[in-house]
Amino acid sequence: MILTEVKNKNTAREFLDVARRLYRNDPYWVCPLDQDIEAVFDPKKNELHQHGVCTRWVLKSDEGQLIGRIAAFVNEKKAYQSGQPTGGIGFFECIDDTEAASLLFRTAENWLKEKGMKAMDGPINFGENDSFWGLLIEGFTTPSYGMNYHHPYYKNLFENYGFSTLYEQITNHLQVMKPFPERFTKIAEWVSNKPGYTFKHLDVTKLEDFAKDFAEIYNDAWQNFENFVPLQTKGILETFNKMKTVMDEKLIWFAYIHDEPASVVVILPDANQMIKSFNGKLGLIEKLKFLYYRWKGVKRMRAVVMGTKKAYQKHGLESALFIKLKEYVIPKNQYEELELSWVGDFNDKMLAIHEATGATFGKKHATMRKMF
Repeated sequence: MILTEVKNKNTAREFLDVARRLYRNDPYWVCPLDQDIEAVFDPKKNELHQHGVCTRWVLKSDEGQLIGRIAAFVNEKKAYQSGQPTGGIGFFECIDDTEAASLLFRTAENWLKEKGMKAMDGPINFGENDSFWGLLIEGFTTPSYGMNYHHPYYKNLFENYGFSTLYEQITNHLQVMKPFPERFTKIAEWVSNKPGYTFKHLDVTKLEDFAKDFAEIYNDAWQNFENFVPLQTKGILETFNKMKTVMDEKLIWFAYIHDEPASVVVILPDANQMIKSFNGKLGLIEKLKFLYYRWKGVKRMRAVVMGTKKAYQKHGLESALFIKLKEYVIPKNQYEELELSWVGDFNDKMLAIHEATGATFGKKHATMRKMF
């Protein structure tokens, strides 16, 4: 086997092509956009390069066939939050071959050891955990945009090398036209009418204001979770601007209590239903197709993030936000499914909200760790 570190345009292209080769006969796989993956490794587009390092490799057979790839990275902001310095690996793809997989894992491990790491988590992203994060272990159906899809045998490759599950990530599905449970609806309507409680959907003309509100809610809601790193308004505003290409502002809702930002849900139309035929490319023809698909509309939405300030987590705000969403979505008569992704198995409160809505199980990913 021939292992090559990605150092030029040719090897960067091969890194992208590995997945196209391994999934070429899989009807459920949707090729991520090449530009999305390349942006992860571009210091000009990924600010984590300012306080971290990364690299990647491509693996070929002796005959020159692409058979695997892996990336390794150290995020200085998170590497030292665990009991030991911990790096990450991601974008792993490999044929069903233990020797090939072990070579990839071992190469990443040795590189991380040189950086002072004592463990590695994977598959994760050199970025936020809303995309390219976790190993798919249940629910091998078409993924939504940003969600990892893998062959079922990958779990064995990870475990055979010594990885064990750190936590699981649950994705549930909600049928839009199915009525909410009666109790959920009663709570939502009661909360919606409480004095001092107001609800607003995102307004793209006031993105900076909503970015500030999002930061305030998110940083309060998630502060006690392990490896939490506060989000900055600037980064959130950049993310909102990137979302504009697919954003439906009436799918992103904020709750306020006496004008204080209290809760938020960010939902996006599933871009994977627009790009499935693109095979990762986004040239002029694909851009024109994308505009058409966006105009035509898609059937599925994805809840990217939900959060409520700790002081208001028992106020039923999430229920009210879902009711506001339905008031818009049902008359529109376009969307059929909402994917609630992903929630860590450690987040009992959010999983309880999923259950209260009547959502059903969709997928399960695992974030895994290998101690050196």
